[in-house]
Amino acid sequence: MPSFETRIDKNGKVSHRAKIRLTGFPAQSATFERKTDAKLWAQKTEAAIREGRYFKSSESSKRTLGQLIDKYIQVKLPLRGRDKETVGPQLRWWKSQLGVYLLKDVTPPLIVEQKDRLLQEPMLKKGQKTPRQLSNATVIRYLASLSVCFSYAVEDLGWLDSNPIKEIKKPQPERGRVRFLSDVEQERLLIACQSSKCPYLYTVVMLALLTGARYGEIMGLRWQDIDFERKTLLFEKTKNGERRSVAIVPLASQLLEALSKARRIDSPYVFARDDGKQPKDIRKQWEKAVKEANLADFRIHDLRHTAASYLAMTGASMLEIADILGHKTLSMVKRYSHLNDSHTAGVLKKMAEHRFGKSFE
Repeated sequence: MPSFETRIDKNGKVSHRAKIRLTGFPAQSATFERKTDAKLWAQKTEAAIREGRYFKSSESSKRTLGQLIDKYIQVKLPLRGRDKETVGPQLRWWKSQLGVYLLKDVTPPLIVEQKDRLLQEPMLKKGQKTPRQLSNATVIRYLASLSVCFSYAVEDLGWLDSNPIKEIKKPQPERGRVRFLSDVEQERLLIACQSSKCPYLYTVVMLALLTGARYGEIMGLRWQDIDFERKTLLFEKTKNGERRSVAIVPLASQLLEALSKARRIDSPYVFARDDGKQPKDIRKQWEKAVKEANLADFRIHDLRHTAASYLAMTGASMLEIADILGHKTLSMVKRYSHLNDSHTAGVLKKMAEHRFGKSFE
């Protein structure tokens, strides 16, 4: 007998999944918006399986990868969190490369060819002037985006029997980048930002250094996200889709208060563009300041690394750094552990003195 499962996503949308399990045959499932459609599919499919007329691969012989990607973008992508802004372009890239192929012909070797292209050929991404080589971590995310699309075809649509991405070896992630400002570099950068014609640049850079927040999180700040009384910032749009509250030190509070005195009353954004409808993009002004400060190989995201590095060097624990940066695990902050040697040495010294009863000075 078929079984049915009703699902409700975070937006309140209801779907119905039908499952068929018959001894001697692989399990089959499909998802529908209406339960009547799910029951009708289950009835017809079970009868076809019993009579030897059901061949799931027939769908993969009729549908192209482009059709699958279009359907996923239409149905599933809007339900995703903040990552839909990167998943969408990645899926469209896959469509541009392999969209004309029938699903049955999108084999692991064919996908590997495109994976190798991603690893070897520079790509021009949004906001960049020149093509850049993709990191292994970015290529892994491209594969992950395609994988969830195939899983949708297997589990919800019944267009495929298995996900070909599971047979592909993923590239090894690189060690996390740690590029932070020295004292001299910091001074040069802040002087360049203060002399910039952009009224926001200095405040944005200081907020990044004082909170460890990402560029997108800072630029998306609204005045309602700032609690001057409690001295906190609330980041609504974060990379992992969860809210994060960060304390603001007096210096950051002073900069924001100064900015609030000249705020636009027709815009909710702290760093509003000229029409007030969206946050301003200050990356061109940032690049100019970096050039004037004569900083080699320093990106705007490295301000976040700088804040984390400063925290580690002043004795913050890995757990504290992860909490401030909004990381769910400690693996992302272990790259800063070597900067915390003096702190951990002190902890070990206290343990040794306590357990063995003598000083090791």
